[in-house]
Amino acid sequence: MTKIRFGVHTGPQNCTYEDLLRIWRYSDGAGFHWVSIWDHFYPAMLAPQDAKGSCLEAVASMTALAAATKNVRVGSLVYCVPYRHPAVLANAMVTVDHVSGGRMELGLGAGWSQIEFDAYGIPFLPMKDRLDQLEEAVQIIRGLLTQEVTNFAGKYYRVTDARCDPKPMQSSPRIWLGGMGEKRLLRMVSKYADGWNVPFIGPDVFRGKREVLDRWCDKEKRDPTTIIRTINLGLALGRDEAEAQRKREGLHAQFGAALPFLEPGMLIGTPQQVIDRIGEYTDAGAEWIIVALRAPFDFEGLQAFAEDVMPAF
Repeated sequence: MTKIRFGVHTGPQNCTYEDLLRIWRYSDGAGFHWVSIWDHFYPAMLAPQDAKGSCLEAVASMTALAAATKNVRVGSLVYCVPYRHPAVLANAMVTVDHVSGGRMELGLGAGWSQIEFDAYGIPFLPMKDRLDQLEEAVQIIRGLLTQEVTNFAGKYYRVTDARCDPKPMQSSPRIWLGGMGEKRLLRMVSKYADGWNVPFIGPDVFRGKREVLDRWCDKEKRDPTTIIRTINLGLALGRDEAEAQRKREGLHAQFGAALPFLEPGMLIGTPQQVIDRIGEYTDAGAEWIIVALRAPFDFEGLQAFAEDVMPAF
């Protein structure tokens, strides 16, 4: 079978820190390569009525969880650029890198949850402008992480003789971009990113997006093999068909009204069915499979994934 890396992506909504810690510590010792956090202030739901509840802040959670692990890459999928000035975020991520002993991975995105923007008085600009913010931010952050002094003057952000000390323990931490817009986002991936992540799409759609990214790499004179291609997938794994169906019904509590749109990007079924489905993604060009978990966390399903699915790869 194809050699592939596996990760876990945790949504810190409607849960306790102890819930997250249990998932991270288990993943750290169970053979996963990556564990990540997301960046929301409210539960990440499409319908306003579903967005009520608790949500732990991302930078603080990532730092604490990094300190509690030893092996996994410590990631973010993805930090919403408009929520923090890129220089402020760069400094925070350097601290995470030192706390983790050089395991930090930085994912960036343009943001989408208008509910949060509006509630906190953060301007929710049109998509073009948020992508402009993202493109400026990734250049500033790369400079601060790798250069002694960074200067940048853009429409949204400006830094002058800016320093970020200490530098990361890693010589050049990987920067990931999340999303699948074909005209701007995937072009930005080809220009700036070390890794690309997209959530909850089927294998055929993933293949199409990967092919668009390859074409942008060709236009930008970038070796496409230097960009890691990853996908986040929901999980409803049962030891048998009946248990798998019960797990599938439980996805409604995690994803609410968005489930019908996201279900094509879910790993649903028995271990062999999930193995076969992952094979479709690897055939489509996915190099890492990242299991996306939300509360109520299915810890037993994650264990079954590690014990019955991952060994096949």
